[in-house]
Amino acid sequence: MKKYLISLLVILSFSNCDSNTAIVNSWRDPKLTVAQEHFKKVLVVVLVKDEASRRIAENRIAASNPVFKTSYQYLNEAKQLTKEQKLKILQDENFDGVVTMRLVSTEKETTYVPGTYTGMYYGGFDGLDTGVYGYGFGNWYGMYAPNFYDPGYYQETTYYMVETNVFSLKENKLIWTGTTKSDYVTDIGQTVDAIMQAVVKEMRKDGSLPPK
Repeated sequence: MKKYLISLLVILSFSNCDSNTAIVNSWRDPKLTVAQEHFKKVLVVVLVKDEASRRIAENRIAASNPVFKTSYQYLNEAKQLTKEQKLKILQDENFDGVVTMRLVSTEKETTYVPGTYTGMYYGGFDGLDTGVYGYGFGNWYGMYAPNFYDPGYYQETTYYMVETNVFSLKENKLIWTGTTKSDYVTDIGQTVDAIMQAVVKEMRKDGSLPPK
């Protein structure tokens, strides 16, 4: 099989990542695939307000493949420029693709976790099964065991909806977009890994990337 010069995201592998992230929806340009574009230099833009979080996320992706370059290296001093001026910078730097990651929304979901019975207060009468309803009265004392019942409780989980886009600068158009739902909240790097794992899996599924 003919090898691609460099295909976006092909070598990303997060098989050891315990992911609680899933694709909610996605779309790709039916006329183009990521593999067809043969990206050689791709700008990574993580659109979050916190600068530290932005750099952590961009560095995480850039570290996975030399094809990726962080946006803060090229556009931090160009925030006040027009779209055309920014595109000129990217063209001059020989970029042919852009990947953006944007937090779309934060959602909270409350679920009830039912209690569990961990003790036993029934069994055969005096240890014997009589086959009669209500048997086991002799073991009634078990219902007062300290570990008999673990009460239920309400659990609130925060989900992050993140939109990932892939743009072709050569075609000057969006060629793939997908939204993921993730409940990682403590480790930004792990969250990015999980999102990219879900994105790559979906791209392989819809034909944007070749199968493994």
